[in-house]
Amino acid sequence: MLKRNDLAGKSLQALGPVSNGGSDDLGFTFRTGKNGDLEIYRHGQFCTRFGRARGSRIALQLESLMFGEQQQLLARLTGNYKRGNERR
Repeated sequence: MLKRNDLAGKSLQALGPVSNGGSDDLGFTFRTGKNGDLEIYRHGQFCTRFGRARGSRIALQLESLMFGEQQQLLARLTGNYKRGNERR
């Protein structure tokens, strides 16, 4: 299980939720830097980074969401989600 301290960096502060092991968990975590940058990780591997303005807006939005909703938003932001035309 991925823990917050596994992703802690010198200039970045961990913000993302720790895995609760539930079915809502898609393996995404996120953290934001002092300057507002937002980094998204999936299963501990870096996926993408958003700059100050967009990163700050996304971080504010993520703070107001429940865990499952955060996971869905992070999946959409990284392009890592089913698009409706894939077989289940």
